[in-house]
Amino acid sequence: MSLKKNVLANYLSQAWTTVMGVAFVPLYIEYLGIEAYGLIGIFVLLQTLLGVLDLGLSPSLSREMARFQAGAYDCQSIRDLLRSVEVVFFGLAAVIALTIWGVSGWLATDWLKPDKLPLDVVTRAFGIMGLVIALRFIEGIYRSSIIGLQRQVFLAVITAIIATMRGFGAVAVFVWVSPTIVAFFAWQAIVSIASAGVLMLVFYRSIPASAGGRFSVAALVGIWRFAFGMLGISALSLVLTQLDKILLSKFLSLQQYGRYMLASAVAGVLFAIVSPISQAFYPRFSQLFALGDHDDLVQNYHKAAQFVTILVGSAAFMLIAFGDKALYLWTHDSALAAATAPVLSVLALGTLVNCFLWIPYQMQLAHGIVGLAIKSNVGAILIVVPALLWAIPRYGAIGAAWVWAGFNCGYIVVNVNFMYRRILSGEQWRWYLKDIALPLTAITVLGLALRLGMPDVVGRLANLGILVFTALVLVVGAAFSAPAIRHALVTSIPYRLRALLSRM
Repeated sequence: MSLKKNVLANYLSQAWTTVMGVAFVPLYIEYLGIEAYGLIGIFVLLQTLLGVLDLGLSPSLSREMARFQAGAYDCQSIRDLLRSVEVVFFGLAAVIALTIWGVSGWLATDWLKPDKLPLDVVTRAFGIMGLVIALRFIEGIYRSSIIGLQRQVFLAVITAIIATMRGFGAVAVFVWVSPTIVAFFAWQAIVSIASAGVLMLVFYRSIPASAGGRFSVAALVGIWRFAFGMLGISALSLVLTQLDKILLSKFLSLQQYGRYMLASAVAGVLFAIVSPISQAFYPRFSQLFALGDHDDLVQNYHKAAQFVTILVGSAAFMLIAFGDKALYLWTHDSALAAATAPVLSVLALGTLVNCFLWIPYQMQLAHGIVGLAIKSNVGAILIVVPALLWAIPRYGAIGAAWVWAGFNCGYIVVNVNFMYRRILSGEQWRWYLKDIALPLTAITVLGLALRLGMPDVVGRLANLGILVFTALVLVVGAAFSAPAIRHALVTSIPYRLRALLSRM
């Protein structure tokens, strides 16, 4: 499958998944209330935290599947590896479900601060949450494997269908069954059962038939170094990215926490933009490294980095400069938008800088290097944890947001330089200047000019039109300021126009 098709499929799928994820949030708040939406935020937090229990095996599977395509494994060996990982994952999923069910009462009474939701409802919701998280944990095996095989068009279609079922189905449950948080999680569990089964079927049909795989300690030992490195990175990254949410869930009321999670969900759209690029290029990086094609590897690296700046940078500017308008268009609640926008702007800034680091990180993984990320994260934790413990009790949500932005800025200035000393030597300043600075400058200049010249219009439809036009201008301007993307556009557009004219 070509890289272009994978990127396009990933974007279409991610765009639709994001729409399904965020478009229904106003309806969730309308039917359930902001307090219950805060409980959904707790669910997202738990799912993210417990993801560390995959022991680094999911990203390892993705890498090994890409190596399988390059000839590093035969079919029987790769099936043995998958079966071994399956045994581990299914056991851990059972532990997750039972543990969350066992502590659901404590979470409802001793950790959260619900004002309106009855404690028994919160307890039951936590019990079902555990099942959903366990099922999604299992989905990760097959999702990572399909990504590694670069069968991402199939995965994109399945992901879009599943996201539609989760979003539309939840609203249908509210309308025709029960508008409660318990019903919401029950529906998510049903969809996750179907999702895990379909992903399993798609993967097994994507590899050549052979004898059934068997559990093999040797297969796990073969990837233990990379997997344990990924485990360390994941655990440390969770502390850095989720500690603010853990502490805020304790210090804020569930209603205030719901607003913070709303801002976090909107800023998280930036991750939805960078993820398809990362997902498409990582297997290609791994394959090119295995083949020893350094020149093509460098070319793909800079192309991916410029894609990130163009698309994520444009979206981030919209959230930073027009966050209040975007929130109001989305929620139709001016008070909620006004209260959430300041935190959203800061979170969007920090998330933008974090997204710049994704492609360098994927390049490290393609080289099998995990130690740099571990050392960087340990150093960051020594700074971030005390900063959060100081900022959150004093400044609440906005304090946590500024800590997030600050540590990411430190990463891009200091930590990423250690990678360029070890791999891609000589490419550092090209990444800083051509991949980031040039397109980001174009975005900022164009965005500020459009912001200053923006008419003061009334009406949601008019504001939506202005925001869409602004976003398109930013993307086009950034694309023509990024050297690799500009060259691709200049060379491909005339060719495609001639091809189109020849058919007429």
